[in-house]
Amino acid sequence: MVGIIMGSKSDLPVMAEAAKALKELGVAFEMTVVSAHRTPHRLMEYAEKARERGIKVVVAGAGGAAHLPGMVASITTLPVIGVPIKSSNSIDGWDSILSILQMPAGVPVATVALNGARNAGILAAQIIGTHDEQIANKLEAFKADLRDKVLTTLEEVENFKLS
Repeated sequence: MVGIIMGSKSDLPVMAEAAKALKELGVAFEMTVVSAHRTPHRLMEYAEKARERGIKVVVAGAGGAAHLPGMVASITTLPVIGVPIKSSNSIDGWDSILSILQMPAGVPVATVALNGARNAGILAAQIIGTHDEQIANKLEAFKADLRDKVLTTLEEVENFKLS
């Protein structure tokens, strides 16, 4: 199971994309709000108990100072994927990106693009797919579909003429 957490409800439109990707790939998930700054005790409890509750990967999205992914990674040994979110109080998203990306040695957080929750969901599925053949097979089909979508455009692009 994947734990999808976010700093506030306002992050839901972005983080829902991780849930959609996981659902498409048949990966179980839970989703909740865990604020690093407003509910630090909830953050501690979530991170400390995630493994025993069956969580295999945490996808954590946050905007602004974006401490949530790093704080979770500092507490758990589970892989954490950070999703920087361009929020209303953001400095064009760079504050979130750098807060998640620039972690100290020993506390890694995999980081996806700004508002890149879909890729975070796919990456979480790929991590789980290393030990789950069913998920690995669904990922193979997903990648084949991506390839096929590109290949169906070849003729149109190669025969394009400027008028």
